[in-house]
Amino acid sequence: MATSDLFAQPEPQADPASAPGRIKALRAELDLHAHRYYVLDEPSIPDAEYDRLFRELQALEAAHPELQTADSPTQRVGGKPLGQFAQVRHRLPMLSIRTETDTEASGAQNFDSRVRKELGLAESDPAVEYVAELKFDGLAMSLRYENGILVQAATRGDGEIGEDVTQNIRTIRQIPLRLPADAPAIMEVRGEVYMRRDEFEALNERQREKIAQGAKGERTFVNPRNAAAGGVRQLDPAYAAERRLSFFAYGVGEITPPDQGGPAFDSHLQLLMTLKSWGFPVAAQTALAHGAPELIAFHQAIGQQRDKLPYDIDGVVYKVNSLALQRRMGFISREPRWAVAHKYPAQEQLTTVLGIGIQVGRTGKLTPVAKLAPVFVGGVTVTNATLHNEDEARRKDVRLGDTVIVRRAGDVIPEVVSVLLDKRVMDAPQFSMPGQCPVCGSAVVREEGEVDHRCSGGLFCRAQRKQAILHFVQRRAVEVEGLGDKLVEQLVEEKLISTLPDLYRLGFGALAQLDRMADKSAQNLVKALEKSKHTTLPKFLFGLGIRHAGEGTAKGLARHFGKLDAIMNATEEEFLQVPDIGPIVAKSLFTFFSQPHNREVIEQLRACGLTWEESEPAAIVAKALSGKTFVITGTLPALSREDAKERIEAAGGKVSGSVSKKTDYLVAGAEAGSKLEKAQALGVAVIDEAALLALLDAPPA
Repeated sequence: MATSDLFAQPEPQADPASAPGRIKALRAELDLHAHRYYVLDEPSIPDAEYDRLFRELQALEAAHPELQTADSPTQRVGGKPLGQFAQVRHRLPMLSIRTETDTEASGAQNFDSRVRKELGLAESDPAVEYVAELKFDGLAMSLRYENGILVQAATRGDGEIGEDVTQNIRTIRQIPLRLPADAPAIMEVRGEVYMRRDEFEALNERQREKIAQGAKGERTFVNPRNAAAGGVRQLDPAYAAERRLSFFAYGVGEITPPDQGGPAFDSHLQLLMTLKSWGFPVAAQTALAHGAPELIAFHQAIGQQRDKLPYDIDGVVYKVNSLALQRRMGFISREPRWAVAHKYPAQEQLTTVLGIGIQVGRTGKLTPVAKLAPVFVGGVTVTNATLHNEDEARRKDVRLGDTVIVRRAGDVIPEVVSVLLDKRVMDAPQFSMPGQCPVCGSAVVREEGEVDHRCSGGLFCRAQRKQAILHFVQRRAVEVEGLGDKLVEQLVEEKLISTLPDLYRLGFGALAQLDRMADKSAQNLVKALEKSKHTTLPKFLFGLGIRHAGEGTAKGLARHFGKLDAIMNATEEEFLQVPDIGPIVAKSLFTFFSQPHNREVIEQLRACGLTWEESEPAAIVAKALSGKTFVITGTLPALSREDAKERIEAAGGKVSGSVSKKTDYLVAGAEAGSKLEKAQALGVAVIDEAALLALLDAPPA
């Protein structure tokens, strides 16, 4: 099926008996959604759904012209202005342009064919010159300048009458308050107010903080367009300024005519470049295009850049460049014949939640996933959407059976944006995270201060199997030479290993049968596995992949307890007695060793022959660097970073990977970078290798 077919809707039947009722219902529904979108700034359905309903009404009215009325949504541009603002009648109407919903190359081809037909051009005539622009996803705005001074800013409203939002628009720093001397006496600049994606995320973060602090009436916003519209309609300009809105210019309304001293523009591109010279932002992607092939190339190129842009767009716009040709072509109904908006696949659509499942990631993170009725959005059919975590699922209050807006942009994982509460099924239960991992049955834990829940069965859980094995066999752990990512994946896929002990049960015969595994390679891997059985307690502990327990923690545990059994049977309180172990790490260690699955894996590894030297618990002895935290950066003259780290730790110090206020010394070598700058800014002592060696040789304080 072609993409265009996926967007096509069945034409309504021209049944006189049923048409009046359907037309009445469509008008009421479209008026309701327009009111929520334009007046309340609370959109309840995606643009694509509104467009579908609008097209259905257009088709019905075309089939039954006797039922068409002046107050139909098809005869208007948009919604009514808010009552709180003064009304502004536009000298020249702010009309919208036709939307081309065919998102394929044929959409551009169709427009070019219509233009050539309207202009009476033969196939042998030259290509029509167009200006190709971005279709911004924001709020249309008209800026009126008199004698070079911004005197009024008005929203589109219903195209004829908008809202006076001058004070709020003055807060947008991109919009000039005064124009150069060569600007015309009267000029209305038309453009789009929008919000950058980074500003949108920052705004929602501020809103979440307010909500967490118990502020009443606060909410997060669905998308940047919604937030921008709300910012423009703030009664207090100070609140509008907090939204940090932006603006792009794309045309003019009323302007002093040339015979009265105004500019004489020949083309739309000339007009845009003049606006740019007067200080108005014009999108850098704006380009000339000749004929359908170059329109198609522009549409495809911008489509590839779309998700990397710092703001939202939902398509591109094509305009005949020659203003003389624009005047010749004129308008039809509510739209100019010389322009079209060529959309991309909708990034938001309506669908239904069929269920909420749990996905377990390779590191044990549990992610709630909404199972959706299939819906075409962002260019693909979507059946799943992430809910991120329990807090997010509850904040959005997504429940079984809900009608939701789902969004997908480019390669971004689809997500549920919001719920249509008026369509909720009665008594739908609220989502909550399960107490056991759905994959392995291990306890699910959520550490203090974290938003994510995790499976505690790291060594046992199938979902974490590959990651656990790769971590265990790396050089800094037990080290199995020659066992890399691809081979581990092959062993797991062939079901030759399911847990760590299975590694040591692999024989030469099983390995030699693997694809691309020569006999010599199989023999080398068997020898490497045998060699890895003789390790150290810190390396073994680190290889277990216990959350928050890095190499330093593993070494500290081995020094403090001396034996694995003592570590496995320790309480949280006993873990807290180990130097540099705090409550979070202590809880993580206790939880890991409390899981029967993990203890069983450890015992099986021992039974497979893994051994290490053990000792009596170390006496607490003051050392030269006890209690001191170091960070190493750059290249040292004699010591490698690993050597320096081992010597610092042997002297009782701790080595961290990042500089903070808790850092005692930064050991800086050649080509030290940002860590040196941060240490200097924080007042951390900076020493070289010679000074480090002197500290290592000094007696304990």
